[in-house]
Amino acid sequence: MARVLSTAFCVALLAATAAAFALTEGAKTELSPIYRTNIDKVFSPSCNPKLCRGNAASIVFWLRKRQHIQVWMERGGQRVAWIVTGKTFPKGKVSLEFPGIGVDGASLLPEGSYLPVVHLTNEHRTITLPNPIEIDETPPTVVRFPHRVYTHISPDGDGRNDTFSIRYTLNSPGHGILYVGRRQAGFTRGQKLRGTLTWNGRINGVLQPPGRYVLSIAAQDPAGNRSKPFPFAVVTIRYVALGRSEIHVAPHHRFAVFVLTDAKELSWLFARGRGTSRSHTLRLRAPGKPGTYNLYVTASGHTAKATVVVG
Repeated sequence: MARVLSTAFCVALLAATAAAFALTEGAKTELSPIYRTNIDKVFSPSCNPKLCRGNAASIVFWLRKRQHIQVWMERGGQRVAWIVTGKTFPKGKVSLEFPGIGVDGASLLPEGSYLPVVHLTNEHRTITLPNPIEIDETPPTVVRFPHRVYTHISPDGDGRNDTFSIRYTLNSPGHGILYVGRRQAGFTRGQKLRGTLTWNGRINGVLQPPGRYVLSIAAQDPAGNRSKPFPFAVVTIRYVALGRSEIHVAPHHRFAVFVLTDAKELSWLFARGRGTSRSHTLRLRAPGKPGTYNLYVTASGHTAKATVVVG
């Protein structure tokens, strides 16, 4: 009799174990009512729409069946903002936005990390999505870059001083931005702590005329926060320039003029004479007849002019 009872007990125990295992495996294979979540990681509620996709974080997920849901944001386990107070959505994609506004519907929430929570009303089930959204309104800082740079470029395509480049370091990952005057002339693709900005003498693809230009640097983080531009360099676009714009010389006397250019060879035209030179110091002789003459010097397709007064 005792053996029969023992056998029956073992059979019952095995059956209970098998049933528990089946329930556990069934729970493991049960599909979540929410899937395919796609949620922005960071945004700035006060971001300029021209600099970012918008002033709100996108919250996208899919429902396996028609559901009446509530959606809110939590921080530290506390509800701080409503996204949906109660609405029925059909099976499929649900697209929502978190604008960073608190439960009062007016005040902006402080910087920090927030979690989206979805409550399925009919199922009495609440799901916290594992996708934190960061509110960030602090622009990055450029902590290292050259200061008080005075240089020149000659963007004529000959490979000599065609561009000007600077290296910089940020305090957090972001885009580096180069301004020429008040206009943006460079924007790095990557968002790294360190990078290089290069100016080729163009703004919006248009080559700028010879002259002096003030260059500034700024940075923009993934949330769209942009720092104020800080001037750091004066770059002169120069193709060819003469050391003197007016030269006084006696008849038949020789004179010299220095030519500022990156070209290897230059040509000159003066008083019915012409020539070429590889030296950047031109040495010419004045005509015997007093008067005013023009000296033209050409390099890389650009020409500079000086007035020569003989008398």
